[in-house]
Amino acid sequence: MSRRKGLSFYHKKKKISSAAIREIAQWFFLIFTAVLIAAVLVFSVGMRTSVIGVSMEPGLYNGQEILINHFIYKIVSPKRGDVIVFLPNGNQNTHYYVKRVVALPGETVQIRDEKLYINGVMAEEDESYDKMADAGIAENEITLASDEYFVLGDNRNNSEDSRSGNIGPIKRDNITGKAWFHMASSGSGMGFIK
Repeated sequence: MSRRKGLSFYHKKKKISSAAIREIAQWFFLIFTAVLIAAVLVFSVGMRTSVIGVSMEPGLYNGQEILINHFIYKIVSPKRGDVIVFLPNGNQNTHYYVKRVVALPGETVQIRDEKLYINGVMAEEDESYDKMADAGIAENEITLASDEYFVLGDNRNNSEDSRSGNIGPIKRDNITGKAWFHMASSGSGMGFIK
């Protein structure tokens, strides 16, 4: 028998062990389970909707999809600063509105000199909010009922919110839930809503 001269390469067949196959199967099962649990949570606790208009810029953009937590307000009440989703006056024939809670039940609200006053005291707000050119119905002091919230858009001069006579204070029963996560859009990435 003659041997070939020069370089020779031996090809050894690699065998996949049954332990490696089990580990790969476990990883696939864990990933599938995690995705399934996430999907069940999103669809049972929350829902998706899109922001309509520029009233929540720069945080949320027109057309950006957000996730809504339906469940949270069954346990706790909305807090000042929460971004809520609601149907104005419970009107099922309109789109969902997305606004920020600025005043709570039982408080008084007024907008004067382009600034927000809660219980007669000027509210400490983020400097990025515009001064409000139009006070709307809040030009006169409004006392919120025990189930009402006053909401404003972050883009104060481009927002139809509780200052508008056709929306006014938001009743608790008309709040769909808390906006808690936004999807990526051309203006921003994904993330939790502040």
